[in-house]
Amino acid sequence: MNDSASRLREIHPSAVEGAFALFLRVVAAYCLLFGILYWIRLIGLYDGALWRFDLMPVHWQIAAVILSVFFPFAAIGLWMLSSWGPVIWFICAATEVVMYAGFPDLFGSRPVIVAAHIVVALIYAGFRIVLHLQRRQNAQ
Repeated sequence: MNDSASRLREIHPSAVEGAFALFLRVVAAYCLLFGILYWIRLIGLYDGALWRFDLMPVHWQIAAVILSVFFPFAAIGLWMLSSWGPVIWFICAATEVVMYAGFPDLFGSRPVIVAAHIVVALIYAGFRIVLHLQRRQNAQ
């Protein structure tokens, strides 16, 4: 009986698991958007100040290249619900938090982006705690 109950849970995920999957896919969409915005910055489609790779200072060149690759990579991992997706997202988020909160004189101050990353991390942690408690309760 216990074996069939566990199979049923695998076939029909709980509401929390479904909400977590939806949350990860929403985060994947915004990671893809951030990646596209960094690519726009790199190839110079936008006519803003320092919005072309050859006109950027070296610190912006390094950050833009890394994040233009990592954000779409994180989006793929999050969309596929892979275990490495949140890890890559965390690297991107930590990089931007350090850029905008740690070095505002170099990268500018973007408190909305910093706050968004912190909120996403807190929601992610909340989901993981609830899922852990739910699995622990189901195991008993």
